Amino acid sequence: MDAPVNVPVDDPNADTEWNDILRKHGVIPEKPPSPTPIIQEAILEARKQVHANRLEDKDLDELDELEDEEDEAFLENYRNQRLAELATISASSTFNQVYQLQKPDYSREVTETSHKAFVLVHLTSSLGTNLESRLLSELWREMARKFGEVKFCEMRADMCIEGYPEKNTPTILVYRDGDIKRQMITLHGIGGEKTGITDLQGVLIDVGAVKANDHRVRRPKQSEDDHFERKLRRGNQTNTSASDDGDDWD
Repeated sequence: MDAPVNVPVDDPNADTEWNDILRKHGVIPEKPPSPTPIIQEAILEARKQVHANRLEDKDLDELDELEDEEDEAFLENYRNQRLAELATISASSTFNQVYQLQKPDYSREVTETSHKAFVLVHLTSSLGTNLESRLLSELWREMARKFGEVKFCEMRADMCIEGYPEKNTPTILVYRDGDIKRQMITLHGIGGEKTGITDLQGVLIDVGAVKANDHRVRRPKQSEDDHFERKLRRGNQTNTSASDDGDDWD
């Protein structure tokens, strides 16, 4: 039996006539396709997507300012779509405030309501010195005003669940269709004491309560996101002697 012949190959990936002959006879594998066309196609698609979404974060006044830059028919169509979206949001915005819960009302206000809308419950600390819980209460009010179709509720954790550990507050419960869809123990997983509006908007998007392209979902300036934290820190410094049954939770 003839011994196998070792065919010299300098670079199996090189575009040479010799390598073409070797590939034809199966001596070396076919050269893998170049990734360049795939990369170029991905870049082109990304640019198209950016261009298509260029108006997503514009309000109606900003759309009016673009009349000289955009095609008039396209802009008018987009404006009509935005007006229809605003009308839908307005019709579904039935809550627009934070609901303070009592235990006898929990089933009706939370579980039953969750069959019609997303319900987010903040189980608060009983201590006025818990910065995360105080911060979340401030953010809760802002989120309730901004996303009126979502019901935002609050209840002291130890009044909701007897013996609930203080170290687990604040706790966020997300209800839909009568069930808890997500539970977050403290704000550690979404920003801790630096949690802002954008972090909570991310939670709403993740659970499907709002769409990622909702025009209300914007990235505010850093100063806006930090406003609540600075406010709460100042308040915390002047309330370190607050009792367990402070007025914040009456």
